[in-house]
Amino acid sequence: MTPNLNSSDNLFVANLQAVSLEKLVKSKLEVIFQQQKEAQVDLTGLYTVVIEQVERPLLELALRAYNGNQVKTAQMLGINRNTLKKKIDNYKIRVKKLN
Repeated sequence: MTPNLNSSDNLFVANLQAVSLEKLVKSKLEVIFQQQKEAQVDLTGLYTVVIEQVERPLLELALRAYNGNQVKTAQMLGINRNTLKKKIDNYKIRVKKLN
C-alpha cells in the first residue's frame, strides 16, 4: 500500500530535520496499522519490532560517537554500562575502537 501523500494524516517532509522522531515514528505506525486493517490480519510482536528498530541504530550511532567507549556511551544514553553491554551482545553489534 502506498500512503496518500496529499493527506494531512500522512507525514511527507522534504526537510527531515524539522520533524520530530516521535512524528516520524507515529506516521510510520499509522501506515502499518492501516495496512493491517486493509489486509485484515492480526499483528503480533509489534512492540518488540518497533523497540528493536529504534534501539539498535541508537546504540550503534552512540557507540560510534564515542569511538566504542562503552562507559561514555552508557553515560550519554543514561543507562548502566552493564545494560549497554547486554544490549550490544543481544543485537550482535560490533564495537570498533577508532584511534
